[in-house]
Amino acid sequence: MGVRQHARQTADTELFNVVEMLQRAETPLYWVGAITTASLVLWLLYHILTGFRIWVLGNGDLLSPKLGKWAVVTGATDGIGKSYAEELARRGFSVMLISRSQEKLDDVARSLESLYNVETKTVAIDFGQNDIYSKIETALAEIEIGILVNNVGVSYPYPEFFLHIPDLSLFIDNMINVNITSVCHMTRLVLPRMEARAKGVILNISSASGMYPVPLLTVYSATKVFVDFFSRGLQAEYKSKGIIIQSVLPFFVATKMTKIRKPTLDKPLPDRYVASELTTVGLQDQTNGYFPHAVMGWVTTVLAPIRVVIYFAMRMNKAQRSGYLRRRKLR
Repeated sequence: MGVRQHARQTADTELFNVVEMLQRAETPLYWVGAITTASLVLWLLYHILTGFRIWVLGNGDLLSPKLGKWAVVTGATDGIGKSYAEELARRGFSVMLISRSQEKLDDVARSLESLYNVETKTVAIDFGQNDIYSKIETALAEIEIGILVNNVGVSYPYPEFFLHIPDLSLFIDNMINVNITSVCHMTRLVLPRMEARAKGVILNISSASGMYPVPLLTVYSATKVFVDFFSRGLQAEYKSKGIIIQSVLPFFVATKMTKIRKPTLDKPLPDRYVASELTTVGLQDQTNGYFPHAVMGWVTTVLAPIRVVIYFAMRMNKAQRSGYLRRRKLR
């Protein structure tokens, strides 16, 4: 009996000690839970209010000719670039259109002048060439530039393995000249005068393909990483000087370059995308520009592991590559 009583007393003592320890931990655990819950609520509330500010209220009258009379748009005759030119003309900017085809430039210029009663200028340039910037500099010399949209860009004709790209050397040079060199040089030409006036906006059109590696579009994806980093670095340098430099990373938009013919909620027409994107200027240094795209960007960069994103990008692009090559053989 003595042994059993001693064992019972020992067990009671251990239980008491455990209860006492839990009682001591109760208050700290309560506060840890309370602080964690409050932090999550505040985090959620902050993002809801921020989202409302960006996607519902927008930036008001920030983008107006008060920034400077002229908007300069590269790649201005098709797709997103043309929609930027139209929307900025609608807001009262005179527009300088820069693209490769003079005929297309004249058509867009006439349309803008007719619809919005604004002044236009055109410069026919092939951004795949290197010796073009003195001509552009001369054209820009006499105008006050409020907004520059570095939109011109080229992608792959179809997804392809790097070493299988036709005329690979020329392809690399052209891709870098159009997607990277143009952004640097156009910024070089425009930024000094914006800095002198302490106001101006530069929109650099990158791509969601620059948010992570995209197999079979590898060179394109890499050039868009450059545009994104270049833009965010310059924004840090010049924000205090009254200049906005924004990196724009759209997912698919129904344009000639993406070969999407039928728009959907997540693949909008360019005019819808541009109208949405312009409301984010001054509110986001880096933006997907369109609320469904922002959700997609959050999912693919925050929730999904990068290996999963690359895996599915590889599968999708291999399927597109196979379809393209199969159709070409049938022709």
